[in-house]
Parts: sequence; structure tokens; C-alpha cells
Amino acid sequence: MRYNQLGNTGLFVSELCLGTMTFGGAGQNGIWGGIASLGQDGVDQVVGRSIAAGVNFFDTADVYSIGQSEELLGQSITNLGVKREDVILATKVHGAMGEGPNQRGSSRGHIMDSVGGSLKRLRTDHIDLYQLHGTDTVTPIDETLRALDDLVTSGKVRYVGVSNWQAWRIAKALGISERKGYARFETIQSYYSIAGRDLEREIVPLINEEKLGLMVWSPMAGGLLSGKYGPGAPGNGEGRRANFNFPPVNEDRAWAAVAEMRKIAAKHNVSVATVALGYVLAKPFVMSVIIGASGMEQLEQNLASVDLRLDADDLAKLDEVSALPSEYPGWMLERQGSARRPQPFNPRS
Repeated sequence: MRYNQLGNTGLFVSELCLGTMTFGGAGQNGIWGGIASLGQDGVDQVVGRSIAAGVNFFDTADVYSIGQSEELLGQSITNLGVKREDVILATKVHGAMGEGPNQRGSSRGHIMDSVGGSLKRLRTDHIDLYQLHGTDTVTPIDETLRALDDLVTSGKVRYVGVSNWQAWRIAKALGISERKGYARFETIQSYYSIAGRDLEREIVPLINEEKLGLMVWSPMAGGLLSGKYGPGAPGNGEGRRANFNFPPVNEDRAWAAVAEMRKIAAKHNVSVATVALGYVLAKPFVMSVIIGASGMEQLEQNLASVDLRLDADDLAKLDEVSALPSEYPGWMLERQGSARRPQPFNPRS
């Protein structure tokens, strides 16, 4: 297991982060009843094995199984006798936690109401990374950032991050934080996979410029890249993707990538899923990849990705088959900007 800086901080997190969306689900209907399935014993097994493998980073959210995920994770840390300083706990705020109009979003009121509940459920006195789970188009960004800064100042939260925001909105928030002396976003949690490389257009350049840490969610596109689906699939594609078709994917490009991944998986004697994770881990702009598991077999397959070393030829083939179509203004920037790049030194010129 390798460890990377959390954004531009001195904190180090494991390159694999255990996601907890599969924790809980008891008595839940709708989305959480279909995704979450692990009770306390199963959670303890998954968390314990992850820690043994070197994972020190855990990501949850108040909305996952409406609080059950946080409760199970917090109890598991206690059950396993893990020292609090040995784990990095990340959770999120924004999703609906009730029927009322103020029980969702990124207002100061909802943030302040929510952080106490998360701390209680996680059985801790501080959250290492507190993230906005989505975009609130009503609340002024200044209000949200001031609330988060107050949490950092109080010691309830140590670092703050954001998930599923547009590049321009993140850049605006960073500017406000710098101008007003607020704690800035250190991380971005975004969808990224070989079947969905849209992040490379705007978010990745921002990450590189501002030294932000990228946490990748759904690196296997909701299981689509697990090897269970598409041309050459050995089974009938049962699993979460069959019941919850998310995130949306261009399937023509995805199946072309899966076909190439099958060849590379055979070459390295690993699963297609391991190749999908290994591809994302190989990207230099990725801080940590969030893995999920509904059982130990799936967890072991995911953990194996840290040992996979894709060579230059593997990466070139995967990059080529999954390349994004050219899009404006990118193709114009490429055309106009080539002359302004460093040129090779020619002593005869």
C-alpha cells in the first residue's frame, strides 16, 4: 500500500480508501435497500481486513442508509480496538436527512445541525475530512465556506473537501477561501473510470494547478467494468449494475475498453476488475481510489489492485481505446497553444 498527501496538507492517506455505501440497509427501502447489505459482523470483517492490508482511509456519508453506515463504521473502529489516530475518517453532508426543507443542502443551518449527528454516529470527537456531497445552487458559497471554516476552527473538523462540483464553482470557492482566510477545500471526490474520463477536461487541470487531492468514486462504473458485463462476459451480468444502472456510461466506449482489459487481465493473471482499478491508480493526479465491498471475495479482488503494475504498453492501449472525443474549446486550445509549449533545444538553430 502506498500513501499520498491529502491535498496540499501534511496528512497521508492510503491509495485505496474503503467506501461504506454497502454498510447498513436494515429496514431501508428504495436505493439503500438495494445497495447496502452489510450488518455489524460483516462490516467488522471488511474493515478489519482493509486495515490489515494497509488501508487507513475510510469514506462514508450521513445519507448512506440514513445514518446506518456512519454508525456501523464508528462501532467497527471501536470493536476492532483501532486507535483513533491510526485511521482517517471522511464523511459528507448535503443529502436529505429528513422531509423538512432545511434538512438538506449546504446552508450554515444544515451543516451545523448535521455535523453533530455524524460525530455521534462515528463515535468520535472530530472528523478528519468533512465534504460537501453535492451542489447547493441556493445557498451562497460564502455562507457554506464560513460554516466549514468555523468547524475547522472549533476542532470538530480538520480538513474540508467537496464532491460532484463543477470546476468553475470549485475555483470560485478556492478564491473566496484565500481572500477571506477560510480553510480551503483540500480534496475533490469525483467519478472517474476508464469508461468515464470526462474529469480530464476541466477538473484534472484544476487539481494540478491548485494541488488538490482527487478521491475517485465508482472506478468500476458501478460494476460495469467488473467483467460481468459486455462482450465476453462469463455470466448474465447479475449484480448492483443490473438493478441500479448508474453512473451513466457510453457503453460502446465501455465495451471496447472491457475487451482490451480482458486481454491485459489474462496477461497479468488478474481479474478485469483489478485492471480497471489498476488503470485509475496509475494516473498521477489520483490521490486515493474509493473501493466498496459487499463481501470478502470482492474486497480481496479490490485490494489486489495495489500489486498490479501496468506497463507502458498496457497503459497506452487502455488510454487509446478509452480516449475522450475531442470537444471545444479543447481542440482549439490544442491548436493554438502548441507553439507556446517548451521546445526541444536545437544547438544549430
